[in-house]
Amino acid sequence: MTDTRRRLLEMGYKNPILLLHPLGGYTKADDVPLSWRMKQHEEVLKDGVLDPETTVVSIFPSPMHYSGPTEVQWHAKARINAGANFYIVGRDPAGMSHPVEKRDLYDADHGKKVLSMAPGLERLNILPFRVAAYDKTQGKMAFFDPSRHGDFLFISGTKMRALAKNKENPPDGFMCPGGWKVLVEYYDSMTLAGNGKVPEPVPA
Repeated sequence: MTDTRRRLLEMGYKNPILLLHPLGGYTKADDVPLSWRMKQHEEVLKDGVLDPETTVVSIFPSPMHYSGPTEVQWHAKARINAGANFYIVGRDPAGMSHPVEKRDLYDADHGKKVLSMAPGLERLNILPFRVAAYDKTQGKMAFFDPSRHGDFLFISGTKMRALAKNKENPPDGFMCPGGWKVLVEYYDSMTLAGNGKVPEPVPA
C-alpha cells in the first residue's frame, strides 16, 4: 500500500489517500472477528506501517460471500461508490477451493482479469498487487524477486495463525510488534473462552 502511494506520487498525484476498508459483515467462523481486526489496524497505524495522515479507516458493511471473481467485482463497484479512483487487486479472489481437486478454483490473476472486462468498472484504475514475502537478507517484508528465490520466506495465513495460537513469534520484521500482539491476544481469548468462538460485541 505504501508502494502504491509512491507510484501515484510519481504519476503526479499530489496527495493520494488510502481507504482502509475492512469487511464488517459475515465471515467464516474461523476468520478473525471485526473488532479484533480493527484493533490490529489501529496498531498498524500507531506503529507507522501506514501513515495516519494519509489513511482513512472505514468499515465496509458487507458480508463475505466467498464467490470468487464475482465478489471481486462487487468489492470494486462498492469502492467506486465510496469515491475510489484506484483499486488494489489481490492475487486471491476470496480463496475458493476446487470442489474435487486439491487446488484453488481460480487462478491467481482471475480477479484482475475479471475487473479489466467487467461492465461499469471502466473508470476504475486497476493496480495489481505485487507479491511480497519475507526477505531473509533484509529482515523484513519485501517484493518477491524470482532471481533470489532462496532469500525469501513465504508465510501463509495458515502458518501465521498457527504461530499466533502457539504464542510463537514470526521472524523479526514480518509484522509490526503491535499488530502481532493483537493477533496473539485474540487466540489467547479463544483459549480462555474454552476454544469457542468469541462473540462479536453488538452495538446498542
